[in-house]
Amino acid sequence: MNDSIIRVESLHKSYVNGKNALHVLKGISLDIKKGEMVSIMGASGSGKSTLLNVLGILDNYDSGSYHLDDIHISTMDETKAARYRNKYIGFVFQSFNLISFKNAMENVALPLYYQKVNRKKRNNLALEYLDRMGLREWADHLPSELSGGQKQRIAIARALISKPKVILADEPTGALDSQTSAEVMEILKEVNRSGIAVIIVTHENEIAKNTERIIRLKDGIIESNELNHSFKLQELEAN
Repeated sequence: MNDSIIRVESLHKSYVNGKNALHVLKGISLDIKKGEMVSIMGASGSGKSTLLNVLGILDNYDSGSYHLDDIHISTMDETKAARYRNKYIGFVFQSFNLISFKNAMENVALPLYYQKVNRKKRNNLALEYLDRMGLREWADHLPSELSGGQKQRIAIARALISKPKVILADEPTGALDSQTSAEVMEILKEVNRSGIAVIIVTHENEIAKNTERIIRLKDGIIESNELNHSFKLQELEAN
C-alpha cells in the first residue's frame, strides 16, 4: 500500500511569453506522505508558487508525472479539475480570498455549495467548523469586520469543511503579525495531527521550523529536502 498522498516525478513547467519561454520547474521530483507537514521555501522566482499551483490542480505541467492519492493528474478540463480539487485539496492563501459580501458562515460553507449540499446542512456544518476555530459568534460578520487572524481562521475552516486529504497553504502568515502567525501555525499543526497532509509555501524560517520536513527550491530545482529534527521534539512536548 502506497503511503504517499503526493508523488511528483521529473516535473517540468514553462511559461511562454511571445517568443520567449521561461522554464520555471526543471525536473522536480518529490514525495509527500499521508499526514505529513512540509514547508516549501525559496526566494521569489524559485518556482515555489508555480509548484503549489500544479499540486493544487490550478495549473497544468508540461512533462513528468503527478500522482495525487495514487490518481494520475494530467491535463484535464476545468470541470474535472474542479471536482478533484474539491474532493482532495483545501487551500489557504496569504490574502485569505474571502468573498467580501458573504458573511463568515457563508464563506466557510462555500465548498459545500459547489458540492450541491443543501443550504441548511452546509450552514450547520459551517457553524461547527467556525466553532472549532473559536469564531462561532462571528458567523454573521462580513470579512471587513474581522481581524487578519480571524479571516485566516475562517479561511482554514473553509479549507477543512470538504474534508480534504491535503491542505495547500501559500504564505498563510504573510499578512499577519508574529503573535497571530504563531496562533495560525498552531491551528495548522492541529489540522495536521488529525491526519491531513499540510504543505506550506513560506519564505519565513520561523514558519518552516514548525514543519517536519523543509524543501528548498532554487531556480526551479530542489536545492535541499531535509527532515526537521526539532519538529519531533515540538510534537513530543505538545503531547
